[in-house]
Amino acid sequence: MQYAYLVLVLLFSCFTFAERVSTSSGIVEAEKLKYGLRWNDLPYAMPPVGDLRWKAPREFFDPTNLIVNQEDNGCVQEASVYAGISGKGIVGQEDCLYLDIYSPLDFKDKKLPVMFWIHGGGNTSGWKDYYNFSKLSSKHDVIVVAINYRLGPLGWFYHPLIQDAQDGLDKSSNFGTLDIIASLQWVQKNIHHFGGNANNVTIFGESAGGHNVFALLASPLSNNLFHKAISQSGYTTSHSLEYAYSSKDSDLSSQNALEALELSTGLTFNDSNTLRAIDPNLLLEQYKKIEQSTYDYLPLTQRDGIVIPIEGLKEALGNSKLTKNIPVLAGTTKDEVSLWIGVSTYFTEKSYPFTKLIPLPKLKLKNPELYEYWLQTRSHAWKVRGTDEPLLKLLESGNDQLFAYRFDWDEQKKSFFANFPKLLGAAHGYEIAFLTGDYKYGPITRYVYPKSKSRDAMEEKMMTVWANFAKTGNPSLSDDIQWPTFNASNQLFMKLDTDLSVDGESNDLASLVAGIFSSEVGLTTLQKCLMARDSLKNVGDDLISALPKLSNGECNLYDLDHEYRKIEKELMDKYGSLSVL
Repeated sequence: MQYAYLVLVLLFSCFTFAERVSTSSGIVEAEKLKYGLRWNDLPYAMPPVGDLRWKAPREFFDPTNLIVNQEDNGCVQEASVYAGISGKGIVGQEDCLYLDIYSPLDFKDKKLPVMFWIHGGGNTSGWKDYYNFSKLSSKHDVIVVAINYRLGPLGWFYHPLIQDAQDGLDKSSNFGTLDIIASLQWVQKNIHHFGGNANNVTIFGESAGGHNVFALLASPLSNNLFHKAISQSGYTTSHSLEYAYSSKDSDLSSQNALEALELSTGLTFNDSNTLRAIDPNLLLEQYKKIEQSTYDYLPLTQRDGIVIPIEGLKEALGNSKLTKNIPVLAGTTKDEVSLWIGVSTYFTEKSYPFTKLIPLPKLKLKNPELYEYWLQTRSHAWKVRGTDEPLLKLLESGNDQLFAYRFDWDEQKKSFFANFPKLLGAAHGYEIAFLTGDYKYGPITRYVYPKSKSRDAMEEKMMTVWANFAKTGNPSLSDDIQWPTFNASNQLFMKLDTDLSVDGESNDLASLVAGIFSSEVGLTTLQKCLMARDSLKNVGDDLISALPKLSNGECNLYDLDHEYRKIEKELMDKYGSLSVL
């Protein structure tokens, strides 16, 4: 009898911890974490499969639906440990339009600020499950929403066979952006059930997520869906529909991809139905064959005149009729491009001091001075193009609620196998862990994020700054540490480091690139031209046409695309890979 009573007590205790919430897309039960609660895999739109592929998302409405946790519901993409989605080759599924919600334990009857996370990954990879915002949510009394959205050619795709046969929002080619807008609409309808305030929503994202923040600021379709915005290492690249469809300058245009797919499969694509019948894995494999290594130059965000204005993303930010007059925080990391060039066989070599029988490679910079200058210059160019230029455009629109930062913390540990502070430093995406408190960098985590009082203090600063901004629209840590607003005259920004400090920007892109050619660092003319090319080609619309003037004609001697391919071939022939990893 006593045993039966004990069982009933235990069962009742379990049920009392279960929290259930009813939403427009179903009934969901919370998962209790170390910090607060997580509500998993809520559908915010109908699965974009079959006839709904390459169409605007449709609302998922089924209040009686019992929502269950899912495995591996990331969108279709290439597997990558860096995107947090494991496997080999093409993974994920088209049925991927889900979101997670993090809340404190005592969420009921609250009206907490909502922070809406948009993951990065070049808009070709990534998924919501890689990020755990429970610590930020619980310790700083905010609701955090993390979403999936369609990626790559399933998320951004223009071809007349598709758009010419459709009407309304379906004529857009920015399906991934429309997914984000649909998830924000879902939040407006449902977040009050989780203790969130629908009138205080802050969107924030890193890399492609930061780019998507800028896209939402520029889009006329996202009005009144959010009230503050944070772009971390964002960019403003956008493409014309003509470029996305058939440009001779883009090997990855939709027409080139389909022609190559027809040749490799023997299929014929002559209407929207035959296009929608393509196996999504086959489609992505074909794009990868064309690009050979990555999807970096896919023409994604497009000036369709529906979601993204015809004038382009960057120019639209300066249009007072389009952009939102809301608080915006934007910034980069000090060493943005180390994530790529630090592992490039052009800059770094590896050896096996214990022989290859013990596969522990030692990494060493070939020319530290060359690497440091390349890293500083290209990372500075990212700041100019990804922070200063967008904020200057927002100033043109009449918005004066603007703040800028640069994340500088790089207190990493050296190893016998690599000088991580020199090799990586404050790399692209490095700051995200300080917002989650979840420190992971594969097998080198203990060197990249060493446990220390300094790391703990930086985490507290980052979480407090982001939460303060979500709550008040001002990122200042306290009355004693005031964050200056960004202005055109000196472009002030806060350096986020062990000690906070304010600095200003004196360069624009033209002066930065021109400085490459007057530098006294021992670079060859070709190296200067390649560095300038990267600065003009990446993190914004392609401005390579300005190179002859900025280089005083020095680069006219080279076909830089050919030189890039030549260097890559030489590296492949010598090392068997473009990366030391």
